[in-house]
Amino acid sequence: MRVLVTGATGFVGGRLVPALLDAGHEVVALVRDADGYDAPASVEVVEADLLDSESMEGVFEGVEAAYYLVHSMQTGGDFAERDRLAARNFVAAARGSDLRRVVYLGGLGETGDVLSEHLMSRREVETILTEGAGFELTTLRAAIVVGDGSASFKMIRELVGKLPVMIAPKWVHNECQPIAIDDVVAYLVGVLDLPETAGRTYEVGGPDVLTYGEMMQETGRVMGYQPRIVSVPVLTPKLSAYWVDLVTDVPKSIAHPLISGLKNPVVADDAPIRELLPIELTSFEEAVERALADEE
Repeated sequence: MRVLVTGATGFVGGRLVPALLDAGHEVVALVRDADGYDAPASVEVVEADLLDSESMEGVFEGVEAAYYLVHSMQTGGDFAERDRLAARNFVAAARGSDLRRVVYLGGLGETGDVLSEHLMSRREVETILTEGAGFELTTLRAAIVVGDGSASFKMIRELVGKLPVMIAPKWVHNECQPIAIDDVVAYLVGVLDLPETAGRTYEVGGPDVLTYGEMMQETGRVMGYQPRIVSVPVLTPKLSAYWVDLVTDVPKSIAHPLISGLKNPVVADDAPIRELLPIELTSFEEAVERALADEE
């Protein structure tokens, strides 16, 4: 199958492209700067910008399926508006093409007004793609993805490595179901070969459900630290974000939206996807070990 990957240079896309090649697919990588992309052999590179509708002309020629893996948090400012524009340009460019399947990696979280701005934007993009031009959307919703290059995991790792004692808000007791990047990629590749997943939404997660505090303690243990975490009821997510700015290298344009989403418990109902794709899931401990090894 001829498959287009948007966000091919990103944390997920960079791992998905070679996995699709291994699965026997013909891959087209959409990037903004072709000169800055070291493409694997046999990958066709297309230069375009989802925020520029004119640059998208002809991108979907001969493409049967596509992965939508882009977001604009790293650019700061009104990332939701940019994500909205990018999704609409994607749909417009696909109109009248051979594109029949799109796979989108979104965020896990409860629906309704309690969603953070970050998760609300992810759901809005999902809605725009659902109302697309002649293709069926498969959505995978994940919480924290663990791997080298994950902003969420980097934030945890740096907090653990720099603060032996952490004063954290009450959301540190919220439960989360992190998932290893290798497992995310396995799901992304797997759903493409299952026609019954077209038009469906699935929640994905790893085998361990942990609180955010337990994730930090387990990460610390793997790193050789024993962080002490003290939760207090008065530390708001906004204050937590400023605190993270002082301690970590994660850009505030990414850290602030991510932290605002920590108020939401994110435990996956992954039974439906497990029935279709019973892959061997990676434990949180092993995912952390792999991420740290890749970083080194």
